[in-house]
Amino acid sequence: MISIHKDYVQLAIAMFRTGIVGYGGGPSVIPLIRHDAVTRYTWLSDDEFGETLAIANALPGPIATKMAAYLGYKLRGVRGAILSVLAHILPSCLAMIILLSAVNYLSSSKVVAGMIAGVSPVIAVMLGIMAYEFAQKTYKGLGKYLSAVFILLALLLLQIIHIHLALVIVLFLGYGAVHYRIIAKQQQGGSN
Repeated sequence: MISIHKDYVQLAIAMFRTGIVGYGGGPSVIPLIRHDAVTRYTWLSDDEFGETLAIANALPGPIATKMAAYLGYKLRGVRGAILSVLAHILPSCLAMIILLSAVNYLSSSKVVAGMIAGVSPVIAVMLGIMAYEFAQKTYKGLGKYLSAVFILLALLLLQIIHIHLALVIVLFLGYGAVHYRIIAKQQQGGSN
């Protein structure tokens, strides 16, 4: 009973914290969710987090909310998912309600503009670190040349051809499924 209560409390605190400090939308919150889910509470392995993030990116809707729902569901089923999503979106909802009346004043305030300017580099660094860590995993899993090809292919598809992100993710997930199935068969053949 205490363990179940502890899971709910940890889940609510983690998702509330990511909801309250996650300025900038889903992509800026992902490193915070990753820290809580992988490092602080060890709910997921790093690989499982990466796979969950890829699937969340492929589905429509806010990434961070989908990640919160998945974590809650994994830990405590439907109740955990509901708690996790509510804890994650509650700070944003409260902030919108409280600040809506002052939005005109705040949008022209030099103090608020300075705060935003101060937070933006931190978010950029956090996203850069996460991208670097995923690139390292790609390098370890696919090797130097194949990982370079996939990084360049992703840049080409997203930045030059302008294919929708979800389609690129589905394409790479499909390749990953085939790639790891081939490796599994090779490993089974090598062990016989």
